[in-house]
Amino acid sequence: MAKYGFVKVAAAVPQVKVGDCDFNTKEIESLIAQAEGKGVEIICFPELSVTGCSCGDLFQQQQLLDSSESGLFRLLDVTRSLNIIAVVGMPVRVKSVLLNCAVVINRGKIIAAVPKSFIPSHKEFAEKRWFASGLNFMNTTTSLCGQNITISTNALFHTSAVTFGIEVGEDLFATIAPSSQLALNGAEIIFNPSSVDAVIGKYERTNALITAQSAKCQCGYVSVSCGFGESTDKAVNAGDTVIYENGKLLAEGERFALKDQLVISEIDVEYLRSARMANTSFVDSVQLYNLDDSVIFNIDVAPSSQSGDDFLTRSIDPTPFIPKEEQKDERCEEIFNIQINALAKRMTHTCSKCLVVGISGGLDSTLALLVCAKTMDKLQMERKNIISVTMPGFGTTDRTYNNAIALMQSLGTTIKEISIKDACIQHFKDIDHDVNVHDVVYENSQARERTQILMDIANQMNGLVVGTGDLSELALGWATYNGDHMSNYGVNASIPKTLMRHIVGWVASGNVDETSKATLLDILATPISPELIPADENGNIKQKTEDLVGPYELHDFFLFHFIRNSYRPSKIYFLARQAFRGTYDDETIMKWLKNFCRRFFTQQFKRSCMPSGPKVGSVGLNDWMMPSDASYSEWLKDLE
Repeated sequence: MAKYGFVKVAAAVPQVKVGDCDFNTKEIESLIAQAEGKGVEIICFPELSVTGCSCGDLFQQQQLLDSSESGLFRLLDVTRSLNIIAVVGMPVRVKSVLLNCAVVINRGKIIAAVPKSFIPSHKEFAEKRWFASGLNFMNTTTSLCGQNITISTNALFHTSAVTFGIEVGEDLFATIAPSSQLALNGAEIIFNPSSVDAVIGKYERTNALITAQSAKCQCGYVSVSCGFGESTDKAVNAGDTVIYENGKLLAEGERFALKDQLVISEIDVEYLRSARMANTSFVDSVQLYNLDDSVIFNIDVAPSSQSGDDFLTRSIDPTPFIPKEEQKDERCEEIFNIQINALAKRMTHTCSKCLVVGISGGLDSTLALLVCAKTMDKLQMERKNIISVTMPGFGTTDRTYNNAIALMQSLGTTIKEISIKDACIQHFKDIDHDVNVHDVVYENSQARERTQILMDIANQMNGLVVGTGDLSELALGWATYNGDHMSNYGVNASIPKTLMRHIVGWVASGNVDETSKATLLDILATPISPELIPADENGNIKQKTEDLVGPYELHDFFLFHFIRNSYRPSKIYFLARQAFRGTYDDETIMKWLKNFCRRFFTQQFKRSCMPSGPKVGSVGLNDWMMPSDASYSEWLKDLE
């Protein structure tokens, strides 16, 4: 998986016995062995995991400190033949003070130790009674287990796969957390060995901080806290364990577990690097603060033994554009309101008296008409100022025609029906084209005839032509140039096909009358088609879009990761195989991914002259800048 930028990490919560370093070390050793067997590259243990975090005044006992160092000796010995990097917590003596450190070890060597910077000494905490702040030891050397090591709060650890940094426990809660500086200096993953106590509401607050910090720093964040076995004299440690990636929760441990835990996930470092490069605020922060005073420790780790075809432990969402069920209503309402407000502004700006929209009885024009209706309501204008035009052609079926009429009627718009058949037949005669030849000329002439009608009606009525094309069609170029690809304003320009179904379904579920609802539900059940070729002998749709360009759920998945994450095609294929396992075989995914790459590049000329439209999410093509004659050979070559 290294070739795709994934780094497998683990957060480990061992059982502990307070002050029993021998027992604790054996627990840590066991979890390291388990993690290494699962291909984990970096494992992090809780704060003071070698001794236990709740030793109190025992931290000042020489016996405990000597036993702790002996425990580390043992861990160095058992990891000598292992490839894994481990972060373990323990007290470390430096000169005449004691530091609460995260010690990084690999192959029998201590790489460095990172001391805790912010020592809490408030409410139930009294850590300053035992530990000094690491802020006074920015770059100090000491001896530990017979090795000369560096103690540094601004340490960066660099492998061939990732650069990571460490902050300890309370450091996260500081006004300016050390992880902020570490991230600006190049840390892509932050590890936090912690000892958070279980107090009402604290878990949610801590997770909110981690969510925000990992999002602001655009980094992976692994936080692991002490668990069962710690003293319960004054507090309880619940073993709070989470793995985040740029604000997104990847994995979470069980709270209050009575046994040890190993929480594993893969952090996509390639994605984090891409996100940082695309974020000018992050880049400017790096240049503004000029904080590059880190001490870099290189760790020579052999590449993971796992192949690039291994499946991930983290889930890959096959429908990244679709909101989670618990957010569905909120997200759909927000998107719908963005469309409405955008169209309202464009209508008032252009002093348009009406809206003109072509209605086919299909999904795209349905959403556009719903947006138009709600826009009129918002502007306190009559819906009769929507000129909804149905334009039956050679491929129009009774089902879509009836749905178009029913929807226009139930929404109270002005209805126009203009058949395009005679105009197209005359056009075929003019250019000497056989009407029985159902080729691209036959199809595109219908789309252009419809657009001409809409534009001319808009001129007649001092109106605005509302485009119906969606984001998925823009990506694939599945629109007739200067036909349905053109309008005065495109309200669906940032809505992918997979999301469109959910928005129309949301509108149907409680935002329209019962008559409109019935029509919308039938439209949702209708196969997607341009209906440019005559129906079959039973009057059913013969030309199905997804048979021609491929499944939209695949193309929307490809589009999201191509635009949002800047992934190369081979990585998109790797992710798609996991996201659609059991739905599409590898050959089908590869076929349509190659088609996506080809069409995305060759159809840029259509996007270069698209009408304006509102952006509703992180992926859109209205602001996409690419030469219309760029070659796609390198992208296809990546798939070979």
